[in-house]
Amino acid sequence: MIEARGLTKRYGDKLAVDNISFTVEPGAVTGFLGPNGAGKSTTMRMIMGLDKPTAGTVTVAGKKYKDLNAPLCSVGALLDAKGLHGSRSARAHLTQLAVSNGIPTSRVDKVLDITGLTQVAKKRVKGFSLGMGQRLGMAAALLGDPDILIFDEPINGLDPEGVIWVRQTCRALAAEGRTVFISSHLMSEMSQTADRLIVIGRGRILTTGPVSEIIASATTDTVRVASPQATDLAALLASQGITVATPEPGVLTLTEAPAARIGELAAAHGITLHELTTIKASLEDAYLELTGGATEYSTAPAQANRPSTRGAHRA
Repeated sequence: MIEARGLTKRYGDKLAVDNISFTVEPGAVTGFLGPNGAGKSTTMRMIMGLDKPTAGTVTVAGKKYKDLNAPLCSVGALLDAKGLHGSRSARAHLTQLAVSNGIPTSRVDKVLDITGLTQVAKKRVKGFSLGMGQRLGMAAALLGDPDILIFDEPINGLDPEGVIWVRQTCRALAAEGRTVFISSHLMSEMSQTADRLIVIGRGRILTTGPVSEIIASATTDTVRVASPQATDLAALLASQGITVATPEPGVLTLTEAPAARIGELAAAHGITLHELTTIKASLEDAYLELTGGATEYSTAPAQANRPSTRGAHRA
């Protein structure tokens, strides 16, 4: 378990993390989301004792990281895949970590196999691609067979097979009862990997909870209707107090009534429908809604032209 209470970090005049409290429970994958500069990496560094909190506390397995007797056997972390000694081979890197932490060197072959690096075990790390470096970082995190795993953007640089492997690995680790804390900017992947989410913006927690609940609380599903009598249908819906948008000729979108009601109204008034679809809101929609006012580096003009169902929500 990871527990943060009143965790705060200030760098000069900049407040990077602002009095946040959260718990990451075992037996689940907890996703950590937020815009660039939101405080995700700083929080993870404080968990690992790499940055000292300005105020508050954070513990892993009930202790501060620095007080753990065998840290690598309690907590495994991938925070920076580039933090490697380039002249060493992958095997030498992992062997050095094993020896210095009292871990049997037989575990090196195990994690090389788990991460798919066996065939390049003798290759110097400086020749590794970003994706291979990510795999080696995960191998190091898994080396001590820890109960707590912390991964900061682990799928950066990975090909589709590697992305699926990270997802399956994280879920398998959680299924074994371990605590898995993972950050990512890929919302579609996080929606398939995480059980729970902590969303942060400008150093403050915006929301926490199960993925499905966060999506439901922050977004609304959109109903899309296509009809050769779209004008008549729009007038009918307006008479019922239902606001619609017209993203293209012959098509209406709305969020104020379910598809079943639209179909019933259309049938009762002899209006032909060619399409009646419910477009489910996504984690990406929820994320953008939650973090819209908490983005340090905004690209609002580009987002305004972004083709998505979110535009229909605001119509």
